[in-house]
Amino acid sequence: MKLITMIRYALDTNILIYNHLLDDVGKRSIAHELLTHNPVVSTQAVSEYLNVMKRLLPISKAEILKLCAEWMQECKIKSVDGNTVRLAERLVSKYDFQIFDAIIIASALEAGCRTLYTEDLQHNMVIERTLTVVYPFL
Repeated sequence: MKLITMIRYALDTNILIYNHLLDDVGKRSIAHELLTHNPVVSTQAVSEYLNVMKRLLPISKAEILKLCAEWMQECKIKSVDGNTVRLAERLVSKYDFQIFDAIIIASALEAGCRTLYTEDLQHNMVIERTLTVVYPFL
């Protein structure tokens, strides 16, 4: 997969998790590459990542937090605030997204991202004429 690194993009939680969990070297490699070009990551995705990793990895909570802090250094972290939640509410009304997906999408839109890498939404879907959903494992 070839990345255009000058275009700002966001990552969904599943990409963050695949950087650590998959035996599939191809997916892990793509996830790692996506994390190395200063992506936008919502605090919602960070929270989801920590929750899932705590359940899936047989390591301490401190080690999970250390892993998280390491990859976060490579990212622009977008905080969720009241404006984000209001935008997420409009996105849910318009597109019927799940709540957590809507918050991650709203964060990406607020950060000026053109692409959201995820496996949870329809590939090539364009949201608000601005943000394109990309399934990176094709």
